[in-house]
Amino acid sequence: MRIVPVALFMIMAADAQAHEAGAGSGKSWDLLWAALPLTLAGLAYAVGMHRLWSASARGKAIHLQRAACFAVGWLSLAVAFLSTLDRLATQLFTAHMIEHEILMVVAAPLFVLSQPLAPLLWALPRRLRPAVGRALGRSMVFFPIRKAATSPFAATALHGAALWLWHAPSLYEAALADPAVHWLQHLSFLGTAIIFWWALLFGRGRQGYGAAILYLFATTLHSGFLGILLSFAREPLYRSQGIGAPNWGFSVLEDQQLAGLIMWVPAGMVYVTAALALAAAWINGSSASSRPLPLT
Repeated sequence: MRIVPVALFMIMAADAQAHEAGAGSGKSWDLLWAALPLTLAGLAYAVGMHRLWSASARGKAIHLQRAACFAVGWLSLAVAFLSTLDRLATQLFTAHMIEHEILMVVAAPLFVLSQPLAPLLWALPRRLRPAVGRALGRSMVFFPIRKAATSPFAATALHGAALWLWHAPSLYEAALADPAVHWLQHLSFLGTAIIFWWALLFGRGRQGYGAAILYLFATTLHSGFLGILLSFAREPLYRSQGIGAPNWGFSVLEDQQLAGLIMWVPAGMVYVTAALALAAAWINGSSASSRPLPLT
């Protein structure tokens, strides 16, 4: 349980050393707003998982795998929000794109694979767990989220809409100009990505893997097309992005092209790899279900 605050301290300390002595306090507040929920979520998951381990010794192997997924996902968010990468994202489109892809194709699927709802519920006092569980399962406030999380089509459309809308020049510029809008952009990417991956992996169970492969393919196509648009644009699409590119030896347009390439190829490969993994699981499941039962 101590690894979460220790890792957080090390990341923030490294980032603080990277700042110049005269750095303002605005960025420190941004770090605090990112560090606080990350710390609370990490501690809550650690407490809940410890209680689950204590209550069910037979499930330790499964819980350990899920805990590892959560830990890597948590560390990826810490890198995105608390390391030097976040500061570079205000200067380089490439760094900003890496930050966004960490949210959508690294942290989100890892959090989904960790299945964090049970540990987070177990982190609560025993008296509150049933009420909170019922609220999450029945409250009309969470109904749209529950509905999207069980509908791969809706989840894919929602995540795709967030991706394209936030890359519209007006909204993207607004996110660069206003920290609150910027955090809303980050939460939109992370939140819709979590719903997307949850719907594909758990929304319909193993029998939904065939359709999930198609939705992954569709996401690969439309996100790749957006990356192609950024890569082959003849001029920068966002005036405020990439202002630090000349300090790194390339132009603002080249910075945008590299960012588009990252969205197009590496991120696309994650979707393709996930589709292949689901295809293998789907085929294995179909083969197992078609085997004749042994005669007794």
